Amino acid sequence: MPANEAPPTRSYGATVGALAAGQLVCWAALYYTFSSMVLPMQASLGWGKPTLMGAFTLGLAVWGGASYATGAAIDRGHGRAVLTLGAALGGIGFLVWSQAGAIGWLYVAWALLGCAMAMTLYEPAFSVLIKRFPERYGDGITALTLVGGFASTLSFPAVALLQSVLGWRGALAAIGCVLLLLVAPLHAWALRGPAPSAPARRSASSMAGADASLRQALRERAFWMLTLCFTLHAFVAAALWAHIMPALTAKGLSEAQSLAVVVWFGPAQVAGRFAYLIAQRTSRRIGMRAVGVAVLAMMPAALALFALVDDTLGLLLFALLFGISNGLITIVRGVLVPEFFGRAHVGRIGGAMSGIALISRAAAPLLTAWALLWLSGYPALLLALALLSGLALLAFAFARRPAIRA
Repeated sequence: MPANEAPPTRSYGATVGALAAGQLVCWAALYYTFSSMVLPMQASLGWGKPTLMGAFTLGLAVWGGASYATGAAIDRGHGRAVLTLGAALGGIGFLVWSQAGAIGWLYVAWALLGCAMAMTLYEPAFSVLIKRFPERYGDGITALTLVGGFASTLSFPAVALLQSVLGWRGALAAIGCVLLLLVAPLHAWALRGPAPSAPARRSASSMAGADASLRQALRERAFWMLTLCFTLHAFVAAALWAHIMPALTAKGLSEAQSLAVVVWFGPAQVAGRFAYLIAQRTSRRIGMRAVGVAVLAMMPAALALFALVDDTLGLLLFALLFGISNGLITIVRGVLVPEFFGRAHVGRIGGAMSGIALISRAAAPLLTAWALLWLSGYPALLLALALLSGLALLAFAFARRPAIRA
């Protein structure tokens, strides 16, 4: 290739396929591995759960804090560098974690991993697709979330196998090598070639074509309503993930019975995304706001059901409703933001929204643990979470496409 000739840009299919594979591995490693390491680290190092959970909370907080900077870098055309360096940074974080013999090094590792999550998990990949494929990004986002939905299914057995062969330190080192030597080069390969320039502005009279800056978006009620919605949803989902097993135990279920309920979250999440993909391919009349209202309405219904029923059928219905809602809200967020505010600054706008939401996610486990001290038990907590998710639905309903002026 001549020195002055730019490398070829990958096709839509190759880019989406590679990014989907990267999302699967990054979510499995960066988000789900921690819970599999808590007990082995306790047994080996003698550290208490609050100390270990503090490291994960730090990672989530850093994820939220770094989201805007990540989005801004992508808006400036550095999507390839963000996703590639994010995977590499994740690999380094795992290698540091694998050698941690002091609390400080564990927290250093999770600060690195928090940056890696901000640079790789969903939002950055969504923003890159929105900018590279403006006519097809909706299908691409759906494909990424469809594949990424299997991350928990991959993570838990894979980490258990690695631990049985290599021990917990060796397992962490192996995961770090996968991120550093496989996923980072995959991202670099998938996003090779020049990124397209920002789209030209259309008429100011057509809101659908206007591109809002972050400053403009911050002046719109729609931005704050969507941010409130996604923040409340993130808080509720994180609280439920933190307390799901104790809440099921409080209903009198054994560990095996509890697992028989939670195992349906992943398949329900993927099934909901797959059904949405089929519906979009057979009928283009389904609007994203209608999808958002439907899936957000499922969350308070699921939580109220969980609070009030004890029988197996009712709990399985809860798992299906929660899984579908939690799976599809990711697509709603990824597609609706560029529909409302345009593509030119979608990284900054989406990063600002997700940063606020991720901070609430980091705080949710601790705040709900405190709430349990004065509530009457898990049914009361679940009904309170159902109320919060109802407020998220209400905020979403008040979010209307703004009339941005060029």
